[in-house]
Amino acid sequence: MLRWIFGGLLTLIGLVAVVVVGGYFFLKRDDIPYETLAARYESAASRYAELPGGIRMHYRDEGAPDAPVLLLIHGFSASLHTWEPWVERLATGEQRINDYRVISVDLPGHGLTSAPAGYRASIENFRDAVEAFTRAQGLDRFFLAGSSMGGNVAWEYALAHPEQVEGLILVDASGWPETRANLSEDPPVFRLLRSPAAPLLRDLDNTNLVRQGLQNSFVDQSFVTDAMVTRYSELSRAPGHRDILLQITLGFRDRNYATAERLQALTMPVLVMTGDQDRIVPPDHARQFAEAIPTARSVTFQNVGHIPQEEVADQSAMAAHEFMYQVMEPPTMCAATAGARC
Repeated sequence: MLRWIFGGLLTLIGLVAVVVVGGYFFLKRDDIPYETLAARYESAASRYAELPGGIRMHYRDEGAPDAPVLLLIHGFSASLHTWEPWVERLATGEQRINDYRVISVDLPGHGLTSAPAGYRASIENFRDAVEAFTRAQGLDRFFLAGSSMGGNVAWEYALAHPEQVEGLILVDASGWPETRANLSEDPPVFRLLRSPAAPLLRDLDNTNLVRQGLQNSFVDQSFVTDAMVTRYSELSRAPGHRDILLQITLGFRDRNYATAERLQALTMPVLVMTGDQDRIVPPDHARQFAEAIPTARSVTFQNVGHIPQEEVADQSAMAAHEFMYQVMEPPTMCAATAGARC
């Protein structure tokens, strides 16, 4: 009898193993070559910069060459595509608000930017990659905007290189230590990504996780299209990207968080944007930025989530334009001209 029971248990274990292993290989997804991804996600404006350390940075440089420069940095797992609504409204569209030269970049491990094997992901290394890019492009003075994690990169950049930053725009920026007592209220996808199981998911089909993450980033769910989900999912499978994204998911090492003392060193004009329904970065963090930075002003978009540059493109692009225009033009001159661009 014991022999039969033991044999039955071994058979059951074997069947479970077959199911688990079979399920893993069924869900496993290979890398997608950069050439394939470039054919799908480049635009006519796509260019590449070869940077020190083996980084090949994808970027777009659009708008009037002699206009004021706005440099855009996307957030975690995103790409420069998130800024397309602003580019259209500020640089390329027939109904654009004003003429700007808008440069958007893909960070290492994101979009179409490749990084060398063993690249160590950190806010500081992302900041340094952006700095290498600005030097290579001869950008001496510009406005800088960052969304979410890209906002963290942007304010760290402004601290390190204030002489380059004409004005700083933080869009639902991260960087403050987590102070919420109950993280169980976070969307399930983000709890899963912080769990010990995260490395096991690295090579598996992430389409459902991507969809859940995007759905938690927007109030208006119509923005989360199949095309958007596919783009996020496919770009994450560029060679080396999943290793970098996993590093970020498990937490940056040696991270320097925001503090009131550090942020007081920012003396350039700063605009802090947030959506009041942001489920990714608490809107209270925007308030902390606005209170800690002496030169900051803030705008909150009602019934908007984590990505206002897409969800309320008209309002957020106009807020960015009004901020930049007021930095460039004294208020008295703006009032005197009474132009629509004020």
